[in-house]
Amino acid sequence: MRRLPALAGLGVALAAGAALLVYAPHDPAPAPAARVPLATAWPGAQRAELPGNLRDGPLYHPGLFLDARTSVGTAPSPDGTAERLVLRGADGAVRELRRRPLSTNPDFSAFATAGDDLAWVESADGGATELWTAKTSGGPARRLTTDTGNAVFFGSQWDLVLAGGRVHWAAAGPGGEPTTEIRSVALTGGAVAVREEPGSWALTAWPWLTDGGGDQAGTTRLRNTETGRDTPVETSGPELITCAPAWCRVLVMNGDGLARIDLMHPDGSARRRIAGGAAGAAVPDVAVLDRFELLSETAPDSDLTGTAGLLVYDIKADRTVDVTPAADGVFCRNGVLWWATGDQDSLAWHTLDLRTV
Repeated sequence: MRRLPALAGLGVALAAGAALLVYAPHDPAPAPAARVPLATAWPGAQRAELPGNLRDGPLYHPGLFLDARTSVGTAPSPDGTAERLVLRGADGAVRELRRRPLSTNPDFSAFATAGDDLAWVESADGGATELWTAKTSGGPARRLTTDTGNAVFFGSQWDLVLAGGRVHWAAAGPGGEPTTEIRSVALTGGAVAVREEPGSWALTAWPWLTDGGGDQAGTTRLRNTETGRDTPVETSGPELITCAPAWCRVLVMNGDGLARIDLMHPDGSARRRIAGGAAGAAVPDVAVLDRFELLSETAPDSDLTGTAGLLVYDIKADRTVDVTPAADGVFCRNGVLWWATGDQDSLAWHTLDLRTV
């Protein structure tokens, strides 16, 4: 199983700028001038602040939220012998889904959900990547398959996609060939279906694929797997572009590095400036829920504190919402944004359910 870093964030933007040696094209509309505090912008949104430790003691790392308080994630067992995958309820109660001995270096990741279905991948000791599922309402976890190929994950919410009663994922072609396998298996189990797509592709919102994943060239086209139709991405110069079907994030570079961040539709329309050179993408995915672009903003002391400001640009309202001045780790899946504050002795998880805005 290969996990590739996402092309997001200021560090990546600066590296790309050094490689491309480009100059920024003409400015689109200026970035939103005013910032709105979170409580003012979305007073009715579901939010929560959750303790960083489970009731039985160990530190907890969420992998996916079902709502602002209910999540799936990992934590060691209290005796320190195993890594557990658990569903943490809104009341703090824990339901264990899986466990593996810590001595085997277990890994649980690539969480996805649809309706009552939950899916994830797990591995241990460098062995085969396994695909598992469970019902969030109850019942035991079930292994769907070990036939995952050379699965490639980018840290995106689309690494696993649940659609049409199946779990879909991407894998590198065998033998190093420039081919991507789009694999899937029914949630009820059975044989794995494999569809080959020439080139390098990653899953995005179903049924679309995006090319250029993990590539400095960025996205150049989108492909609909149901129709086979390709949509080219329009560019106005040497820029680093990452796309989903509805929107593209454009990192505009100049000789000094990142000049600004724009958003546009894949055909180049509705282009707008949303941030300056001090910002970066907070998560790999573009325009969460086709509406929210998540941004980080470094402060003078960010190198010392390891924290950065967290902003949400609201495409619909054309405004930037100030979420927190100091987030330590930012994540978003299933429409729920979460981030950490504090340290190992005082860790807290903060959530914002963007579906309730």
